[in-house]
Amino acid sequence: MDSNNVWRDGALEDYTALNREIESYWDVRSRAFSKVRLRELAGPSRVAWQGFLAERLPKNQPLRVLDVGTGAGFFAILLAGMGHQVTGIDMSGDMLHEAKQNAMASGVSVKFQKMDAQVLSFADDSFDVVISRNLTWTLPDVMAAYREWQRVLKPGGLLMNFDSDYGMETFSQKEDQANVHAGIDQAMVDTCNAIKDAVRISTHRRPTWDAAYLQGLDMTVEVEADIADIVHNDPAMQYDSVPLFAILARK
Repeated sequence: MDSNNVWRDGALEDYTALNREIESYWDVRSRAFSKVRLRELAGPSRVAWQGFLAERLPKNQPLRVLDVGTGAGFFAILLAGMGHQVTGIDMSGDMLHEAKQNAMASGVSVKFQKMDAQVLSFADDSFDVVISRNLTWTLPDVMAAYREWQRVLKPGGLLMNFDSDYGMETFSQKEDQANVHAGIDQAMVDTCNAIKDAVRISTHRRPTWDAAYLQGLDMTVEVEADIADIVHNDPAMQYDSVPLFAILARK
């Protein structure tokens, strides 16, 4: 695929324009999305996530961690609280504002930067861990993102990607306040669906595709197809019916 273009409805569309559309969507969603993540941080899922991560992270402390698509800072806050040196990046300036406020309120120190997950400005071999949650489903070029994430990992470093196979799904408005689509109007839901349908990753079945691509980058890959029972032991944290998978890939 030409790095300057993406496919939409069978036709090439400007890559930069779609990136701007995605950025604008998350800017608008930032405050409501932050409330959902703060509710999760305040509930039992926080402890469950901490346990899940601690079991799988390298044991040498502290780790240099890159939280890609940090959003409201959920992983950045958790990992900084566990003693790691965390950098959180996001393309949405408004999301980063929420993340900074949330980190400050949590009493942890995180370095936040505005950056495209598909074009990182970091040097090769910069991080022990690259982590991401619910980001790759909305990226125009996931292959470029994975190549960049692999590049900035140190030899032996760990990539942890948590996402869902949303390609065949149609998002809708929700009443449950724990759901990320709670309280948003239909126009925003329609925009979310349009973005999902525009990106190439939606045509692949996941996490099978992700694992194969990362193996092609000479990474050793483990897949956990559904971690909901582990990390979402509070029913209020069951955001939707699509399983949340985990990809653990070592460089």
